[in-house]
Amino acid sequence: MSVSPRCLCCVKYLMFVFNLIFWLGGCGLFGVGVWLSFTQAEFSSLPLSFPSLSAANLLLVAGGITMVTGFLGCLGALKEQRCLLFMFFVILLLLVLTEVILVVVIHIFHDKLDSKAKNELKEGMKIYNSEPGLKNSWDNVQKMFKCCGVTDKMDWYVVLNGTLPSSCCSVGADPCVDGWGEPCYQKARQWLLKNISSVLVFGVCIGVVQILALVFSMLMYCQILCAEKDLD
Repeated sequence: MSVSPRCLCCVKYLMFVFNLIFWLGGCGLFGVGVWLSFTQAEFSSLPLSFPSLSAANLLLVAGGITMVTGFLGCLGALKEQRCLLFMFFVILLLLVLTEVILVVVIHIFHDKLDSKAKNELKEGMKIYNSEPGLKNSWDNVQKMFKCCGVTDKMDWYVVLNGTLPSSCCSVGADPCVDGWGEPCYQKARQWLLKNISSVLVFGVCIGVVQILALVFSMLMYCQILCAEKDLD
């Protein structure tokens, strides 16, 4: 079956446009990841299981992979090379499958993941007095979110022999007797959900673009294959 040059050209530029949007979306995700990393720089010594830190790293990785994949798709569309298009299709398909599996795993095991993250943070609290960087990070977190401990202020009683760090109370309260009532893990999670809701909507839009890019890349691949057979 012969392929119309006009049809191939149309698919080519549609493929390019969708991949350009895909690449720009990757830049956006990466940019948000960088912003989140900078805003959380004061907490950098905490374990990566801390909600805002784990989100920042996830966005940086997802944005970086999306940018590379989008660039590959644009290049494959402009050059009309089956090898590049097939490579793009495979990488993007694996990326989409990974995203779906990740969402399903987080949805099913979110309680266990939360529990594991909290335990890691509690373990890190044990070196509060011996690790200046970690001490500074915990103090900054508690001052910023007006919170105390991972799940409650009782977490500190185990670590500091029945006392609370001064950062658990308002400025000037030293020694700290009755710390903030809200847990830091929950407060950080609420802050993250409040500030990243637009990113989640943006992520869904990127997902739609990914599906369309998969369709157009395979369509273009098949049309180039047909065109090469017609030339032979």
